[in-house]
Parts: sequence; structure tokens; C-alpha cells
Amino acid sequence: MDCIDEHRSERKATSSPAERQSAFSTADAARLEPALADATLTEQLRRFEAALENMSQGLCMFDEQSRLVVCNKRYHDLFRLPPGTIALGMKQNEICALLIERGTYHGTLRLENIAEDTRLALQSDNGLPVLRELADGRVISVLYRTMEGGGWVSTFEDITEQKRSEARIRHLARHDGLTDLPNARTLRAECIDTLARARAEGSMFAISYLDLDRFKFVNDTYGHDIGDELLRAMAERIRQTIDGHAMIGRLGGDEFAVAAIVSNKASALRAAEDLRSRLSLPYRLSSGRIEVGVSIGVAIDGNGDEDAEELLRDADLALRHAKEAGRGMVCVFDPDMAETARMRRLLEADLHAALEKAQFELHYQPLVEIDAHRTVGVEALLRWRHPEKGIVPPATFIPVAEEIGLIVPLGQWVMRQACRDAAGWPEHVTVAVNVSGIQMRQSAFTDMVLEALSEGGLPAGRLEIELTESALLDDCETTLRNITVLRDAGIRFAMDDFGTGYSSLSYLRRFPIDKIKIDRSFMKDAETSPDALAIIRAVAGLGVSLGITTLVEGVETPEQLAVARMEGIEQVQGYLFSRPEPRSTITERFALETEADGGTRHGGSTRPAS
Repeated sequence: MDCIDEHRSERKATSSPAERQSAFSTADAARLEPALADATLTEQLRRFEAALENMSQGLCMFDEQSRLVVCNKRYHDLFRLPPGTIALGMKQNEICALLIERGTYHGTLRLENIAEDTRLALQSDNGLPVLRELADGRVISVLYRTMEGGGWVSTFEDITEQKRSEARIRHLARHDGLTDLPNARTLRAECIDTLARARAEGSMFAISYLDLDRFKFVNDTYGHDIGDELLRAMAERIRQTIDGHAMIGRLGGDEFAVAAIVSNKASALRAAEDLRSRLSLPYRLSSGRIEVGVSIGVAIDGNGDEDAEELLRDADLALRHAKEAGRGMVCVFDPDMAETARMRRLLEADLHAALEKAQFELHYQPLVEIDAHRTVGVEALLRWRHPEKGIVPPATFIPVAEEIGLIVPLGQWVMRQACRDAAGWPEHVTVAVNVSGIQMRQSAFTDMVLEALSEGGLPAGRLEIELTESALLDDCETTLRNITVLRDAGIRFAMDDFGTGYSSLSYLRRFPIDKIKIDRSFMKDAETSPDALAIIRAVAGLGVSLGITTLVEGVETPEQLAVARMEGIEQVQGYLFSRPEPRSTITERFALETEADGGTRHGGSTRPAS
């Protein structure tokens, strides 16, 4: 035994360091394993608890007996539960009963409703949340997930802002952002439903289209912010005026619509007239008092043979008719308006073709200097020789050309043709060309005019551009810039139809005008109306004071010519001397005048036409 023990001791003493380390590690690990396992578990629990308490969602975990085994702080916060209100081991129905008792949920939500929602969600496990509305208006999304071995996890998320954003998006898709009225698409959908209901009830359906008069003037004068303020004020006044069962919508711009079931046509017209009257009252805005009129077009369904879209188109046509008839009116649709609209569409198509096919031509009317008895200029007047309708009056197609954007290319053609024609006439003869406000707003207008002069070979001093008050009103800055550039080049400017606008005198101060053309209406009444004669006299005196040439239009009799001469008017224009004539006739006229004057290039006397 001693030997054996000594041998063992010797072996132990002589064992290698590695063997001794291995023996130590194994023993040490055996002793430390429980402590390490406890530390790892503690760290895992700490991390789990930290994650649980920092979740943005509330969380509840239930075992297979529906007992609460885990619940985080966010759950208490979402449902505003004081600490200690719920405890582990409580069953789900006990927690829900507590929430119902505290009045947490909105409306009449009962315990059995929650139990059924839970059962269906756990059975389907489709990942779709259950939405719960709380009494304070918040919306909670509840998501259920089953766990292996039984039980489930419920997560709770406050989606109130998300639902509000979704509701706002849905609202904006159906409503106008400025006035909060239903938009055009929503109104059309509601009209379809209401029209069907009216027919089922045996009632009538009426829709009115409304359009502000002079809204562009408000925008241009006071700015778009005031224009928006006016639209909001108008929308509010419509709400206050109409019956609570009527529908209102903003169609865009300054156009609105009101639709309602009515008992008869008379009641629909009374409602439209009342609306027009109320909306035409002055508006008190941040910029002060503003007055605008309203035009209304009404379409009424009485026989049941039109759909909602057709009635909406009819109301739009009636509105156009109201505006064309003088504004500030209520017009009811009739079938003739549809025919007029059809003819208008044909006219638009023919206008486009007319420019391409060179169907336009210029006629010229002489401008006569009274004292010298000679033609000193001509006014270029556009004529449309339609292949089927013959000569179409400018009053018929010029407004249409402006609306469809054809006035700019058409105006370019007029300017170029007038410059070419005038270049072949006596050097003292000027040519006057009418220019619209749309043309004056074009930044390229000055270049176009100067190119027309160069191409035609006409000196700038022989071109006179005639502007109406509306052309000066549209865009003062652009118009003034164009006038300044062209006037510096030697071109003269005349103000046409002077005296018919409400601020004609102010334009004489703001713009460099060379000639005033007194409207023909004053000469027509000069012999019988002291007021008309006084205006002619005043304008003539104004022209002398400002150094501006004065011309009166519409001179048709020797007596009217005598009035013009007596009042100091320098130039006249009218049928007494000549009607507008084609270029060839005017060219012959100048040749005869030159011959009568003994061959001088300045032309001779001009006598009234016989």
C-alpha cells in the first residue's frame, strides 16, 4: 500500500502543467455552471423586461386558461389605468369587464362582443386587427396572435392620428380644399342619386350653376388672397341661404352649383332668384367692402328623359346664356340653348379651318382729317369670308377666337397683312390695327409687331395700334412695357371706344396715348342729347390740352360732320365718307385722290360719299 501510495504521489507530483490545468478547469466548470446559468437567465430577463417596457404598443400575454401572465406599462398608459388596477393571473374577461365598468370604451360595447372578437381573431389568425373606439375619441388597434402550447398575445396600438389622416384624405378627395364644399365629382355622384330619388317620389329636380361676375377684376385689383377670401365668403353665404336639404358644390374657379328636389318650376326659380339677390349683396373682406354680381343658370328635370350629366350640361349652358345676356341674371335652360351650343362648336371648328385655309381678309375704312379734307389713315377691319355663310361679322367670331386662344395667331396675321398693304399706299397714310388685351399680355408681342413692319417694309411712324379699355385693364405692367417699347420705335397708340368705360380718363394718365377715338354712340345722339354733345366737346378740349389727336366715329350725315367740326374734332370716320372696303377699292381711292390733287404723292381732298 505504501509503495502504491508513494507511486501515486510521485505520479501526481510529476504530472504536466497542462494535465493539471485540465483537471482544474473541469472541476471549476462543474462548480460554476449553476451560477453562470443563473446570470445568463437574469440578463435575458432584464433585456426582455427592458424591451417590454419600452414598446410603443401595449402588450398582454394570456395562457391557455385566459389568465394574464405578462402586461407592460404601455398597456396601462393606453387605457389610462392607475398602477395596480390589474394584476397577473386575472382572466381576460375580468380585465375587459373592468374597462367597461370604468367607461373606457365608446358606445354600447359589451363583454360578449369583446369575447366574440377575440375568439374569431384567434381562430382565423389572419393578421387583421380589431378596431376599438374609446370614449375619449381615440381608436385602438388590437392584434391577436396564438402561442405554441396554448394561450395568445394581444398587442394594442393607438392609431387615432392615422385614422384622422385617412379621414382627412378621404374628405379632401370629395371636397374642395378652399371652401370645404363638395367638389365637382362628389356633386355629380350625389346628383345621380338625388335625381333617381326625385323621380321615385314624383318630384322635380333642379340644379343651378352660379358664376361670380367681375371675379377676375377682384383678383387683378386686390390680389389672389382677397379673391380666395371672397370665394370662401360666397360659399358661406350659399350655405346660409339655401334649404338644408339642398346640395352645394364648388365646380372650380368662381363657379358653384346648388342642386335640390323641388315641388315645381316656380319654386326652383324663386330659390335661384333669392340666391342671386343674397349673393349680390356687398361683402366685407379684409381689404374692405367689395361688390360683385352673380349670374345663374338653371336646369329643371320635369319629364324624366334626361340623366344627371345632361342636366348638369344644361345648367352650364343656361349659365353661359345668362352671362352673355348681360350678367347678373337668372336664366332657365331651354332646348334652343343646346342648338346654340352646337352651332358654337361648329363655329370653333370652322374658325380653326379658316385660318389654315386663308379665308380671312382685311377691309379698310378711311380716317379723314376735317380741316384738310383728305384721308390721312385707314382702320384695318377683319372680315371672314366663309365658303358657305359668306361674310361673317367680326362681332360673331372675334369673342370666340379670344376664348379658344385663336386670337393671337389671328392677330399676327392681321398685323402682317395690314403692314404689307399699307406699304403700297401714299406715305402720309397711316394704318390703324385693333389689338386685344390677350395680345397685349404676350411677351413676344413687341417682337411680332416689329417683324411685321420690317417684313412689310412699312415705317413705324405709319402704324397706329388701337387699344380698348379692356386691353389696358387686363395686365397693366405688361401692357405698359409693350406700349413703351413700341412707342419708342415710333409707333402711335390710340384709345378706341373712348367714354364707354368707367375709368377711361385714368388711362390717359397711366399710358402714353396719342389719339382718342370717341365712340360712335355719342355722335349718334349728339344732335338730340345735350349730354352726348357735352361729352364730345369735353373730350375735344381734353385732347387739345394734352396734345392728343381726337377722332369721332360714326359720322354718317353732313349735320354730324358739322357738329364734329364745330366742337374742334380733328378727324372723323364713318359711312358719310366710306364704308369699310377691300384693299383693291381703297388702293383705287388713293390713286383717284392723288390724280385729283394733280399727281402729288400726298393725296387730295376727300369729299363725303354720295
